[in-house]
Amino acid sequence: MDNALVLMEGIEKSFPGVQALSQGYLELRPGEVHALLGENGAGKSTLVKILTGIYQKDAGRIVYKGQEVEIPNPRTAQDLGISIVHQELNLMPHLTIAQNIFIGREPRKGLRFVLDEQEINAKTQQLFDMMHLKLAPRTKVADLTVAKQQMVEIAKALSFNSQVLIMDEPTAALTDTEIQDLFRIIRQLRAKGVGIVHISHRLEELRQIADRATIMRDGRYINTVQIQDVTIPQIISMMVGRTIYEATPEAPETADQNVVLEVRNLSRGRVLKDISFQLRRGEILGVAGLVGAGRTEMARAVFGADPIDSGETYVAGKKVSIKSPSDAVQHGIGYLSEDRKRYGAALGLDVEANIALSAFNKFLKYLGWVDRPKTRSTAQHFVEALAIKTPSVRQKVKNLSGGNQQKVIIGKWLTADTDVLIFDEPTRGIDVGAKSEIYKLLNDLAQQGKAIIMISSELPEILRMSHRVIVMCEGRITGELPITAATQEKIMHYATQREAYI
Repeated sequence: MDNALVLMEGIEKSFPGVQALSQGYLELRPGEVHALLGENGAGKSTLVKILTGIYQKDAGRIVYKGQEVEIPNPRTAQDLGISIVHQELNLMPHLTIAQNIFIGREPRKGLRFVLDEQEINAKTQQLFDMMHLKLAPRTKVADLTVAKQQMVEIAKALSFNSQVLIMDEPTAALTDTEIQDLFRIIRQLRAKGVGIVHISHRLEELRQIADRATIMRDGRYINTVQIQDVTIPQIISMMVGRTIYEATPEAPETADQNVVLEVRNLSRGRVLKDISFQLRRGEILGVAGLVGAGRTEMARAVFGADPIDSGETYVAGKKVSIKSPSDAVQHGIGYLSEDRKRYGAALGLDVEANIALSAFNKFLKYLGWVDRPKTRSTAQHFVEALAIKTPSVRQKVKNLSGGNQQKVIIGKWLTADTDVLIFDEPTRGIDVGAKSEIYKLLNDLAQQGKAIIMISSELPEILRMSHRVIVMCEGRITGELPITAATQEKIMHYATQREAYI
């Protein structure tokens, strides 16, 4: 630890109702590429956001270059020489590369409001020469590939004379050739003594680029290992090494063999690549994968919320065209978004209105009048059937708990009489008791013959509820497992494989 560039120990961080970090730990040495690994929700992002001043720690200490420091904001982190390249690039496409790199810090000449463009371009060229990059400072960012934009982000971080560079999923959107270019830059920085924290779900990359790895699980530090001393299965075991089931599996024993939904060769740009699967009546099909795997993008494409480049969809054996959510609803498909506050519920409206929304035409009388007794009785029926805890159907949805909001959305799609229900993170943000109720509800729906796609980042949830599991990585389905053969380790294996298992 004496030669540590960064030492974080005893780091605590909580948000309302969530302990995000408990005794968080990270030691980064000069000239080291240090992988930070863990499942979704392991605490990786929270830890590096504390290091970069985006979040404030509740307890613990940060030692930087041998001195204990406080990092109250991102500017302090940058001034110390700590920078982060986020997975979501944050560049302004209408500006040049040089203008993006030095925005807010532009050299001036003469009058203070006159920018010294020549000096900005010269400084940018110096950075590119150091990185051995063939980019023109005057090029507009809009004209760059994703890989080159990422190089610009790295150059921007280095323009602060960074000694610590954090890279969050830097290879997620890159081709193999682009990845090798990025690794060349990383090795150059390592040789200059820069300490690099490399967050990635691509475990096969570790031996190429990382020296050590810190593994986190459920907001806690698990271990720090030398990469050459461990195997990928050992790392996966450390990442997922917790009790698999909170209770016995709850999925019905068998599903009907009738296929109600089939997707063939669905593709969309670089986001989805040749997606094919079948969904049977009464089946809960679990969809697993890590951040950026394309699970939500797949659901939105099937539901018609996003356009596709190619592919076919069959409902009950009949080829259908789904170009919008209204087309999907007409063919009996409902989608419960992971962002229920933005896409799922009209929070400012009451329970009755929300439940009626997806099938409003059912409640219209002559001259466009709404049949209020019918909407009220329908809403009351689903309040009772789904055990929605609300004083009345006139209660605004924003006043309900997260679990009850989720039930209202389910009631909305049941009102539309959908046979296929796509649940994207159905229990995100709700407490354990409400989770159990949602699980029971999913089971009941499956037993009634509804076909369910359940996307979840929680592997115990996938294993607890599914008949089959398909696993995605970088826009592809890389594995399919019957629930009898599925384990967390196998799912994580496929979730980190870039190519399909077949």
